[in-house]
Amino acid sequence: MREHLSLREFSGSLGDIGTLVPILISLTVQGSASLTSSLFFGGLWNILTGFYYGIPMCVQPMKSIAAIALTNKFTPGELAGAGLGVSAIVFFLGVSRLLWLITRFVPLPVVKGLQLGTCFQLCKKGVDLVKTHPAFWGDSIIWSDNLWWACSAFLLVLFVYERRRVPVALLIFILGVVFALAQTGVHHQFGQVHPGAHFVHPVVPTAKEFRTGFLSAGLGQLPLTLLNSVVALAALSRELFPGYDPSMTHITVSIGVMNLVGCFLGSMPFCHGSGGLAGQYFFGARTELSLYFLGAIKIIIGVVFGESLLAILKWFPSSFLGVMLFMASIELGLVARNFTHHEHDEKRRRQDFVVLLATAAALVGFSHDGLGFLTGMVTGLVFWFHRFINANGEVSEVDTHHTHSPAPSSESVLLSDGTKTGTKLTTTTVSALDIVADHSYSSVARTDSYSAQARTQKAQTAMENCC
Repeated sequence: MREHLSLREFSGSLGDIGTLVPILISLTVQGSASLTSSLFFGGLWNILTGFYYGIPMCVQPMKSIAAIALTNKFTPGELAGAGLGVSAIVFFLGVSRLLWLITRFVPLPVVKGLQLGTCFQLCKKGVDLVKTHPAFWGDSIIWSDNLWWACSAFLLVLFVYERRRVPVALLIFILGVVFALAQTGVHHQFGQVHPGAHFVHPVVPTAKEFRTGFLSAGLGQLPLTLLNSVVALAALSRELFPGYDPSMTHITVSIGVMNLVGCFLGSMPFCHGSGGLAGQYFFGARTELSLYFLGAIKIIIGVVFGESLLAILKWFPSSFLGVMLFMASIELGLVARNFTHHEHDEKRRRQDFVVLLATAAALVGFSHDGLGFLTGMVTGLVFWFHRFINANGEVSEVDTHHTHSPAPSSESVLLSDGTKTGTKLTTTTVSALDIVADHSYSSVARTDSYSAQARTQKAQTAMENCC
């Protein structure tokens, strides 16, 4: 572990703050979640997740619930009800192994399509953050948060793209903190920051709050959590860390425990996610050390500063957050390039690519992971049906051709001395031999139990018998 202790790991731990910080600030300012609880439990889950999984398995907000909560101005009880309802269902599906039975039949192009669609969604959110202060000049420009800084951060990330040892996320984050502190001082808001001991407080949703939260936001979050936080995350983990095979049951149990504990104490709902893992990996995280660092920082800040930290966080440049989220999303989209198991079958590869595009397009178009998943599964099922029909049709055609083929005929060859010797195969004989050989190959292909040498020997035997 000591050889991985580097600035790159610390930089990678910040790869997902482009998602965390805007949601955290928005829910806290609205009064739907406690900043102290969210930071404390978010940090605690970071540390425990790193210890258990041994890779930078991210802990991120449940984005769909957060979006609905901000739109409908959820109370703390309604937000807790949404998180508790989703987590209870995910926990049950994992423990009962029902999720494993479902996902074992999910084709690879559908999983990659979900990752690609999530990539596009997060890229758009990154651009939206940059557009918060879309000014190069004029009276509306803010010196610490504008398009000049967004372009500079974007170019910096591109210049060091192939030099992953450069802790670019850490550099951008430090510069953002300096800007936030400067703006806090300019606006004379340091008096609102109160260091001290801050504690979490229980939140027990009423029956009405639970029902409102779960039905309004929880149901929409459920497919997102199951598909992106479990299925796509497990696939991405196997690809980024060869030899590592996370259990989907363990991931679902982890998500359930995080929220069945945290939501009762005022924390916003958390989950894992393929986008967060891709972001942390892109900016340098390779081991659980990045999670230990991030978790410790969250816990310390949450306990020491608590809700008063908002006076500083609200000035963190959204241009920096947007660029970091945008580039982290690109890393997630890159894994979609390995979308098929049939690299040398052009027809099958094209069909799998259509499934990939249909899944991603539906996810982005409807802004719903469940509809994207359903579209991909239906598309894949239709192509599978086509292949099934075509395969049976070819087999039937070969069998019929072989049944009605005439018997092979031959004619003797007349030599110069008037004797007959040898056998000359006629066109009919050659055609019959071709049919026998083709039928032999078709049978072997269907059973898939012979080697290439066995197939050749069987065809030669068939030709000798006909002769």
